Amino acid sequence: MIRRSRTAALLAALAATVSALGLILLGSGTASAHGVAMFPGSRTYLCYKDAITSSGAVDPTNPACAAAIAQSGSSSLYNWFAVLDSNAGGKGQGYVPDGTICSAGNKSPYDFSGYNLARDDWPKTHLTSGSTIQLQYSNWAQHPGDFRVYFTKQGWSPTTPLAWSDLPLASTVTNPPASGSPGTDGGHYYWNQALPSGRSGNALMFIQWVRPDSNENFFSCSDIVFDGGNGEVTVIRGSGGTTP
Repeated sequence: MIRRSRTAALLAALAATVSALGLILLGSGTASAHGVAMFPGSRTYLCYKDAITSSGAVDPTNPACAAAIAQSGSSSLYNWFAVLDSNAGGKGQGYVPDGTICSAGNKSPYDFSGYNLARDDWPKTHLTSGSTIQLQYSNWAQHPGDFRVYFTKQGWSPTTPLAWSDLPLASTVTNPPASGSPGTDGGHYYWNQALPSGRSGNALMFIQWVRPDSNENFFSCSDIVFDGGNGEVTVIRGSGGTTP
């Protein structure tokens, strides 16, 4: 009986250790990935939706996504939520160089440099100028913080490298509510976002998510077009457009 009791106690202790280790590993894994805009979809998110097939293979149909993957590799898709700089600390203009804004200044653990390509055939979300949308931003890992939302000025061309001078600040949202579970494709923060009025044509929405508890910041670039649309997404797999 004594031997059995000792064996049972050792097994219980081992199980507790393994369980604790599993929680530690899970926590560290979750902490390595964070989020980008899901609606209007960021370049990395919509290219992920376009290129990842039902088998998990990468087969982009959008030419801009194909070019980005050719430059940055498929890890940029499997880690679409990880466009970050661990040392940004809220810094933007003067810290992140022009032309590298969509890749977090090329300081992410993954290569997102291909998503800075200046071209007009990125997947686009069609919206109506002056309207209000429910903006959705992935909460792959959950953190407190401010979401700084920028829209390019009227007349900006997607065929020119994105510069900070193109990006007036539109709003800042602090600790918005969330829907769904962190660490899932569908989990996200959400808030009502007013779109700039009197606009037409191509534009880009940039969001910098600034954490107060860390110097880590997250970067997100979404291509949009002000043409009276209601959230349709074009130039991705399936063609013809999909809605959020």
